[in-house]
Amino acid sequence: MTDIVHVTYAQTGESSKTNNCGMREMQAKAFNSRYSQYLLLKAPPASGKSRALMFIALDKLANQGIKKVIVAVPERSIGGSFAATELTKDGFFANWQPNPEYNLCTVGADNSRSKVQKFKEFIESPESILICTHATLRFAYDELEDKDFNDTLLAIDEFHHVSADADNRLGEVLRRVMNNSNAHIIAMTGSYFRGDSIPVLTPENEARFDKVTYNYYEQLNGYTYLKSLGIGYHFYQGRYTSAIMEVLDTDKKTILHIPRPNSGESTKDKYSEVDYIIDQIGDIDRIDNETKIIYVRRHINNKIIKVAELVVEENQEKTMNYLRSIKSPDDMDLIIALGMAKEGFDWPYCEHALTVGYRGSLTEIIQIIGRATRDSDNKTHAQFTNLIAQPDALDDDVKLSVNNMLKAITASLLMEQVLAPNFKFKTRLEFDNEPNEPGTIKIRGFKMPSTQRVQQIIESDLNDLKATILQDPQMLRALPGNLEPEVINKVLIPKIIQIKYPELSSTEVEEVRQYVVADSVVKNGEIKTEGDKRFITMAGKFVNIDELNLDLIDRINPFQKAFEILSKSVTAKVLRLIQETIDATRIEITEEEALILAPKLKQFMTQMGRLPDINSNDLREKRLAEFILFMKNIQRERSQQNG
Repeated sequence: MTDIVHVTYAQTGESSKTNNCGMREMQAKAFNSRYSQYLLLKAPPASGKSRALMFIALDKLANQGIKKVIVAVPERSIGGSFAATELTKDGFFANWQPNPEYNLCTVGADNSRSKVQKFKEFIESPESILICTHATLRFAYDELEDKDFNDTLLAIDEFHHVSADADNRLGEVLRRVMNNSNAHIIAMTGSYFRGDSIPVLTPENEARFDKVTYNYYEQLNGYTYLKSLGIGYHFYQGRYTSAIMEVLDTDKKTILHIPRPNSGESTKDKYSEVDYIIDQIGDIDRIDNETKIIYVRRHINNKIIKVAELVVEENQEKTMNYLRSIKSPDDMDLIIALGMAKEGFDWPYCEHALTVGYRGSLTEIIQIIGRATRDSDNKTHAQFTNLIAQPDALDDDVKLSVNNMLKAITASLLMEQVLAPNFKFKTRLEFDNEPNEPGTIKIRGFKMPSTQRVQQIIESDLNDLKATILQDPQMLRALPGNLEPEVINKVLIPKIIQIKYPELSSTEVEEVRQYVVADSVVKNGEIKTEGDKRFITMAGKFVNIDELNLDLIDRINPFQKAFEILSKSVTAKVLRLIQETIDATRIEITEEEALILAPKLKQFMTQMGRLPDINSNDLREKRLAEFILFMKNIQRERSQQNG
């Protein structure tokens, strides 16, 4: 299996270095914004967000008039990340010492009367720190008033669980607390984008947050041991269980996520799936009664490996307790999970995250990849593999299967953007022939940000905006390479930007568009140095970086790599099936696209001496033929109206 994305890092060791207060790079960056009333911290898994919160919260308690800190996490297992932590030994002025009595991430229902009562008791008590789940916060809020959150820091971990949707209860709690109290808010997430089209916050509320962003590349490039990360896809036909051993290597420390029971990939019997996978690996030697860890003797060499399964509900608590106590790579070999072992789960020795079936949420994909990207001395490479059903013309729902495949590919494209080093783009003026500085690329015709809002989007929201663009249904049609690059870059992308940021002027939209397109195209390219010059390959073009201009960039499809991936990963028959499925749901040709296609049609007829063929295998020629039919239909409709 060939990786779609393969990134190599410098192993600088910077990610683990600390300052004289014991803060790592990201934590110090966050602490510099400790006086913000509303702070959004976006940083990848394992970057130290939990401890960053501790530093900021303790400063707010000691120096900013905050009386109480409430930490809300999505599930009980993550509460352990906020346990008592000694910070003074590394130079900080105080330790994080929550009272265990007010740690509500304990066994029992999150909406239980006892937990809600304990939450209310905390509000009236002299205690300063409470840890609970998102659910307990929601249920306790119903019995409190907004003013009860005055002089309180409310920290929400895994903030992407919040939504601007009126039906999202956690989002409603957040909005009311922000609007009706003087509470401070710290929102923390490894990925700010959700799997649906609903934003996490409304634009007006999001604008109230100061943002601290620490990207994946900064984190992974600063590791000591991890050298590379690969992301790949393996396509199968039939049942996934028949293909699982093609990608499951039990010599590698692996987290295997089986498909959801209601998904097309599932056999609808999750317990039998676990049994089948174990049978494929080997024979059960014994099961530990205390931990429920399964000892399996492999077929291939009789080696005994340790397997943790988190699918059978009644075993989960015992197994999770064991997993939390792991101290070495020898303590676990394979974890089989369904909905667990994702966000907040810490197994630094994990080398391979293997996921069966398409995941509808880009956030979930990033969380799963994050399980394998911890720095650990037992590995130099981390791998994410997605085992996906290949579309088949005999499938009951070919359209769903095709969409899932295309969305999986877009997820990998986004991850490539997230994992690559960042560049700064500037305008190259008319007589500027100086070479680019390291990390900076000058582009002729490029517009620099004219407002603080555009600058903020570029600095903090670029990956989130790309996620929105890649998830747009119309963008999926661009993946097989049948839309002109100018249509993608000048028509579709600005429309999505305008919808996501309705407050932007047309000038601001264009500035953001140029940056998004330039950043996407350059990161999908490959930069090489020859002599004293640097060149970049972009969609098959070999261009001197010092001669880049905006017109050239706009003529390159930022999804060209997706088409190449599809072409190499599937058969011609499957590729044709994908195209036919997309054609069946074809979007109309807009006025903007028509303006771009008209001169291209003229150019085609001049060069080829004929009309484009609607049955052509060349997707762009086919689109030009569709354009002719589209224009004829318009003329016919106008004639009928005038007749």
